[in-house]
Amino acid sequence: MAQAHSSAAHAHDPNVYYIPHGSRWPVVASVALFITMLGFASWLNEFSWGRPTFFIGLLTLAGILFKWFADVITESLRGYYNKQVDSSFRMGMVWFIFSEVMFFAAFFGALFYARQFAMPWLNGLGDRVATNSILWPGFSAGWPSNGPATIGGHFETVPAWGLPLLNTLILLSSGVTVTIAHHALKGGRRKQLLVFLGLTILLGASFLFFQATEYMEAYRELNLTLGSGIYGSTFFMLTGFHGAHVTLGTIMLSIIWLRCLKGHFTRDDHFAFEAVAWYWHFVDVVWLALFLFVYVL
Repeated sequence: MAQAHSSAAHAHDPNVYYIPHGSRWPVVASVALFITMLGFASWLNEFSWGRPTFFIGLLTLAGILFKWFADVITESLRGYYNKQVDSSFRMGMVWFIFSEVMFFAAFFGALFYARQFAMPWLNGLGDRVATNSILWPGFSAGWPSNGPATIGGHFETVPAWGLPLLNTLILLSSGVTVTIAHHALKGGRRKQLLVFLGLTILLGASFLFFQATEYMEAYRELNLTLGSGIYGSTFFMLTGFHGAHVTLGTIMLSIIWLRCLKGHFTRDDHFAFEAVAWYWHFVDVVWLALFLFVYVL
């Protein structure tokens, strides 16, 4: 039976599974997360202490995560992790990405439901004539919609063949560069690894810059906001959460680049690099679906 053990001498024993004892990070991270959410909720309810509490909790949580991941990296470099631990890390990352798939599926599902079911029903399709004649008489369904009675006000959609297309090409290119970097790592070509991984980070940052530019143009020139009916809500929720994932991925890639610079990975032992590459490819795939169903169709 696998048992906890902290000795590096037993790290490659298939019957030994390393488990750190007495780690304080789960407890203090939970406290910091509670403070963060308490501050955020209080900020939304306009308590004067809500905003500073939120940022104090957020900075504390960031510092804890930095130290926690530093401990994990140290344990890895000391040889505490064997094949069993590596397999559990891989399974954990697979399930994490699956949870992210379901997260975005919920928002895509909301978009699909609004377009394919709610809009026709409000228009009186089938046996739902009363929905149209009683609730919203005269409402004519069409996409994009600002809602019955035009509650979202007048707005224009973001053209798909401008910045969104450019960002699509940027993310597709970043998927190529991170793959080249991965092959360079497995081939022991450190200089090529650093160059192409650095290009991936640069492309990720460029994507975020152009998305911020798109948001400003949408808000100022197109009058498109979260309050612009169901279209505005789903547009900003999907693109906004995706942008948050790109931000996280870019940060992770930057950390991996620094670790590569320090020579932390070998040809056969580089799961941290692989995990971030998986995450980045996931972000690419989500954007392709988002570009098609939000911008094009």
